[in-house]
Amino acid sequence: MSSGYLPAATAGFVTGLSLIVAIGAQNAFVLRQGARGQAVLPVVAICAASDAVLIALGVAGLGAVVTAWPPALTVVGLAGGGFLICYGLLAARRALRPAAGQALTAEGAAAGSVRTAVLTCLALTWLNPHVYLDTVLLLGSVAADRGSLRWVFGLGAMLASLAWFAGLGYGARLLGGLLSRPAAWRVLDVLVAATMLALGAMLLVRAL
Repeated sequence: MSSGYLPAATAGFVTGLSLIVAIGAQNAFVLRQGARGQAVLPVVAICAASDAVLIALGVAGLGAVVTAWPPALTVVGLAGGGFLICYGLLAARRALRPAAGQALTAEGAAAGSVRTAVLTCLALTWLNPHVYLDTVLLLGSVAADRGSLRWVFGLGAMLASLAWFAGLGYGARLLGGLLSRPAAWRVLDVLVAATMLALGAMLLVRAL
């Protein structure tokens, strides 16, 4: 059993990172805060802790359903595989046809206090419907396919979230120039598309 820990954790890390790096308001906010050196620690902590909670909900919720009703694994596999393939196709579309101005920048208004930064970060995280699809449904469905190792997979995804937000927040001044280039995000989208399509196909094959 222990021999499967590292592959499961690595798969969780790669899957989680693939979902997190997509351009969005949350990433842009973390980058801006990091570039200005304002409330970086609480912002990074909120983002990583929120993802950890949502990932745990996905792993526990879908895992419990599968344990109580084994055929649910087939349903979860079909639904999760379909979602992941759609997600991968959208990433591939962004890579092939990037939208105008597709990049993260450190421009824009910054939070004037720690309290404002915290409230803004909470709103961007918990009021975003996509976060529930990504962390609860998609990661939960892939984790459920890991069976008894689903929590190891979930831990890998949580570590990916922590690594990404910490790197984005504290490395913003170094990464700002790179992430302001649309070409950099096209490369990321290609990697995301390849990962999501492969995982989606794997889930569909196992479910069928």
